[in-house]
Amino acid sequence: MRRTVKGMHDRSLPEAAYWVAFSHLPGIGPRRFDRLLERLGTAAAAWHAPDSALRGILPGEGGERLIAARRGLDPEACWQAVERAGITVVLRSDRGYPPRLAAIADPPFLLYVRGALLVEEAAVAIVGSRRASPYGLAVAECLGRDLARAGVWVVSGLARGIDTAGHRGALDGGGQTLAVLGSGLERVYPPEARSLARRIAASGGVVSELAPQTPPLAGHFPVRNRIIAGLSLGVVVVEGAADSGALITAQLAAEQGREVMGVPGPITGEGSRGPHALIRDGAALVESARDVLEVLGLQSPQVQPQVPAHETDMSETHLRLLAQLGVEPRLPEELAERTGLEPGDILVALLALETAGRIRRSGAGYIVLPAGR
Repeated sequence: MRRTVKGMHDRSLPEAAYWVAFSHLPGIGPRRFDRLLERLGTAAAAWHAPDSALRGILPGEGGERLIAARRGLDPEACWQAVERAGITVVLRSDRGYPPRLAAIADPPFLLYVRGALLVEEAAVAIVGSRRASPYGLAVAECLGRDLARAGVWVVSGLARGIDTAGHRGALDGGGQTLAVLGSGLERVYPPEARSLARRIAASGGVVSELAPQTPPLAGHFPVRNRIIAGLSLGVVVVEGAADSGALITAQLAAEQGREVMGVPGPITGEGSRGPHALIRDGAALVESARDVLEVLGLQSPQVQPQVPAHETDMSETHLRLLAQLGVEPRLPEELAERTGLEPGDILVALLALETAGRIRRSGAGYIVLPAGR
């Protein structure tokens, strides 16, 4: 859609272009943007308003920053950059804006989207520590996989650790997942997650309220957590320290009237402290996707624990290997010493168990995945 602007007061740009332009300005969050709309009617009118009008609506430093930044910004250039990048813009006034998110105290005034945006579909957030243990990663992956198989969207923040494991589990389960970024869509963070973000956008979606080229500044991540909670029916904290961002998301979820759930972990683990504190304070204890769905009153997943297709009752080899695998990675040679099995038989069995979703690689070793219940 090609549009031209001949001058500062030209009105040929769509109203959405001015919403996009305001998202590029520092210090313009949902509340200040709402004040401008309340007083001036449209984003276009607010953009073209005289400096004195803006000072009257937003007095002090915030208004001065807006005025200074506006002088150096071209709404048409912002709008065309979004179109060239193939990014969808969903305004809070659009029918496609998620109703659950619109109901929170300070919903984003727009969302930038690659892929699909969940609207009213059932969704659960899986969040936790960036420095996750093998146990936490396995649990998050299992929850993501089984929730996706039950038709539930998995929402998380694409961060290292638990977030990434939840997204990967949902993709492996053939379902849909939504990544909410603390940066712009053209500045995916962390950098190693870019390929995962492309996979997510192909079947689910990647979303941000920040302008596409916004860098991943530390202050953006706590703010984006309200979106993760707001899009979801409930939040599951898998691992996290007592002062972690995952607990901020849980607190926001509680304030928004969402269900808060925690996964218990080893009492010696630093990452167990956050979920255990939530559980002590009344959060639901969950061990599986079935538990999550029961808390939310959703239909239980039709997912049974998987075994190799040709081993209905599990072979002795598989059972012996599973008995030696836990949440700490074990190398194939360690398993050979512990079980007395031939190395070739072990490698074949490990491949079968990994394909069946019972175990997964962790570095050079293997860990067991919790079986769906």
